[in-house]
Amino acid sequence: VQLQASGGGSVQTEDSLRLSCGASGLILNNVAVGWFRQAPGKEREGVSCIGSNGFTSYKDSVKGRFVVSRDVAKDTVYLQMNSLKPEDTAVYYCTVANSWGPGTLVTVSS
Repeated sequence: VQLQASGGGSVQTEDSLRLSCGASGLILNNVAVGWFRQAPGKEREGVSCIGSNGFTSYKDSVKGRFVVSRDVAKDTVYLQMNSLKPEDTAVYYCTVANSWGPGTLVTVSS
């Protein structure tokens, strides 16, 4: 299984980004997918997840700003991040069970 998060970049406070998670060797539509992030000097933390049944959950600090979703036709999971804050700066990863792929860097400047 290979996972790949993409879509990161450098933005300003209150801007938006959409991260994508794709996979090879696995059908994402059939599994729960989690989004994690790791900020410089901090531990990795869970941000959001979407279950195979569509159930979603979010870290408190991103509720109302981030939205996780699936595109079934593309077998892709997205993390729409709105109203970004400097404290959202981190490398973002998507994960399935114990499989991780390279993350994508999100940098939010004030």
